Amino acid sequence: MRGIDFNRDWKFTLDETVAPHMNHIDDSTWKDVVLPHDWSVDFPFNKEEGDGCTGFLLGGMGWYRKHFITTEEMIDKEVWIVFDGIYNRSDIYCNGHFIDFYPYGYVPIKINLSSYLNPIGQDNLISVKVDHTRYADSRWYTGSGIYRKVSMYILPKVNIPVWGTYINTPRVSKDVAVINAETTISNNFLEAKEIKLVSNLYDPEGKKIDTQETKISIDAGKELKVEQTFVVTKPKLWDIHNSSQYKIQEELIVDNVNVQTYETKIGLRSFEFDVDKGFIFNGEKTLIKGVCLHHDAGLVGTAVPLDVWRRRLEKLKECGCNAIRTAHNPTSEDFLDLCDEMGFLVQEEFYDEWDNPKDKRYNGNEIKVDYITRGHAEFFKQYAKQDLQTVMYRDRNHPCIIQWSIGNEIEWTYPKYNIATGYFGAETNGNYFWTLPPYSIEKIRENVKLLPVDKYEVGDTAKILAKWTKEIDSTRPVIANCILPCASYESGYTDALDMVGYSYRQVEYEYNHIHYPDKPIMGTENLAQWHEWKHVLEKEYIAGVFLWTGIDYLGEAGNTTVWPRKATRSGLLDLAGFEKPSYYMMKSLWSDEPSLYIATQTVSKSLYHLDDTGNLYEEDKDAWKQRLWEWQDVNHHWNYTENEMVVVEVYSNCESATLYLNDYMIETKYLKDFEDHIYKWVIPFKSGCLKVIGEKSGKVIEYSITSASKTSGIKLMTDKVRLSNNIDEVAHIVAQLIDENGIDVIHQEQTIQFILDGKYSILGVDNGDADSVQNYKSRSCITKNGRCMLILQNKGETDITVEAKSDNINSINTISIKTNMCN
Repeated sequence: MRGIDFNRDWKFTLDETVAPHMNHIDDSTWKDVVLPHDWSVDFPFNKEEGDGCTGFLLGGMGWYRKHFITTEEMIDKEVWIVFDGIYNRSDIYCNGHFIDFYPYGYVPIKINLSSYLNPIGQDNLISVKVDHTRYADSRWYTGSGIYRKVSMYILPKVNIPVWGTYINTPRVSKDVAVINAETTISNNFLEAKEIKLVSNLYDPEGKKIDTQETKISIDAGKELKVEQTFVVTKPKLWDIHNSSQYKIQEELIVDNVNVQTYETKIGLRSFEFDVDKGFIFNGEKTLIKGVCLHHDAGLVGTAVPLDVWRRRLEKLKECGCNAIRTAHNPTSEDFLDLCDEMGFLVQEEFYDEWDNPKDKRYNGNEIKVDYITRGHAEFFKQYAKQDLQTVMYRDRNHPCIIQWSIGNEIEWTYPKYNIATGYFGAETNGNYFWTLPPYSIEKIRENVKLLPVDKYEVGDTAKILAKWTKEIDSTRPVIANCILPCASYESGYTDALDMVGYSYRQVEYEYNHIHYPDKPIMGTENLAQWHEWKHVLEKEYIAGVFLWTGIDYLGEAGNTTVWPRKATRSGLLDLAGFEKPSYYMMKSLWSDEPSLYIATQTVSKSLYHLDDTGNLYEEDKDAWKQRLWEWQDVNHHWNYTENEMVVVEVYSNCESATLYLNDYMIETKYLKDFEDHIYKWVIPFKSGCLKVIGEKSGKVIEYSITSASKTSGIKLMTDKVRLSNNIDEVAHIVAQLIDENGIDVIHQEQTIQFILDGKYSILGVDNGDADSVQNYKSRSCITKNGRCMLILQNKGETDITVEAKSDNINSINTISIKTNMCN
């Protein structure tokens, strides 16, 4: 977060009757909140009034108010407020004066308060109305309120505006890097000014390595752009998970006085997308091992402290992930800062719908129109340029960003092109996942030519969005996630793109690479399955993939017939950020280091059958080639009925694996013999220790799971033993059921109650289960896989203690967290 922290001392109420012009309204009964704040996640899940598309959580009409004093520092200055995100349809007021309306919930809002402020020493009031009464206005959970941070900027009359620098690196190699800095300078005086811009370049260790000075004259009321160039020899490159960052510190000198210091972090890296070689990063062929992420984080909703994101990204990094797609909207400034710091590549996406709305409940072209599902399409034409370019001004200096995505599966809302492919209404009956287009390219092209011209055409809108994108930054390619590339190549959609993203369309990779060879391609929405990654390894021209999804997310859960499902279960991590079986499969594919993971299931519940000789088989031996989002039903425990036949699956990149039960060797198997990349054994259950030893390139590792007895205790674990009251600091407290020998109990579930002492704020409790509709704000939780998690923040100077109990079982340990009040 840049600027002055403006997140504390806000008041909030859910009330449609508040009068915005009344500064002296009694708000004593309003709730005290610290931003970011998502009010929807505080609600209980509601089957009757809620909707599965947004996770059965409600919206409403909310009001926020904050008082602040006009200080001497603000006099004869420009005072700006930046809201990094308000969901949504917000009206903003200062001292009763309406400033503006902002409908899109994912863009930063920059407001000049200078002309609205009261005289020095007097009180000012910022009021924000947030209208999320259309609470099912998206296909996923959005949150409600001022759910991202707020900053204040106090700038001199001659200034570098907020987001006023643009840094690009036209040449980067291991030997030399050229840095171009374009700085906007604004003169708000009534007379011309002579200014000097002094820019200092610092290396990642903080050593000043270059200085550039430029003198200019700027007329009254005008803006000028100043260009400066730095050359760095033997640069320390910003790399994947090795994120060296330089800093440019600019000093604006007016009348021999330094009136402003402006800092920008930068990363020196090079990349290109080649039509035949795929992704080249810092001069080396690199595979994009990406995941798509929505902006919620389960139990905390969309007001996500950075510690929560850091924990989740660390886990994704551990499984080999190196890239994030911000599906399907711009992310927060803080999230991008974290990706810069941690060395994740980012594709930032702007929109999920353009001219025409999607059906929020069923993904495709809108079928049913009602009030609560009114989304952003009605504002798109008027606000698209402003919103898109505002995001880019904020984000274009982030080294993590490698692509701008102008849209996600937009084709659904221009259905005439989809019909022209033959997929719909022809013999395939919509089976676009696994079959090539039923019509030839020539027939599709001819069909498209015969289509009537509509008010809005997908190709026309795409070209406009791409043009607006390149006006702000032309150093990254413009891409989109295309669900039907065979339609998009002929509709004019891909003509606007620098490269084409494929949404679950591996079947078209080779076909379109041959017939449309001029644009690089990659997977931008993909299944977390071996068959998906296998295509990348076999086709050099595919730059990589973005899996759907990295983490389970609230919403897109269907209608009330799926109740109590509140979330989508396609993630590598669950809603609480716990690893799922698919996580370990992708780790075996993406990581260089040897890895092992054991999953088990009874034969009757598994994917397999036993033949007459006792060997496993699948009815369809090639079923693995078309597995979809959710992983097969498997367990991570060794607790079954004695002699019951159990399938043991091992997800590994080891060349060989040997299974042992109670130190008795069962059998050694070889990965090359398993086409689906999953080691498999079937053995009769016997209580004890199930162990696998794997070997890869001479390295030997082992992994085991042990039968647990009855639950006799609760083990508490925390990732923090000290917390300040910084709004981004949290402690993740995990409660795990254990037996009398301290072995994790995964096959039994119980309700755990947390007992806390001290001054704290509970952000939520959860077990990670997409089918759990327990209230997030409770102090108790039914476990899933024998565990659940509490997230808390510090609210005082008293140490926080956490214990847990379940029926007559108490936690075997107490968590003690030291606190202080330093931000």
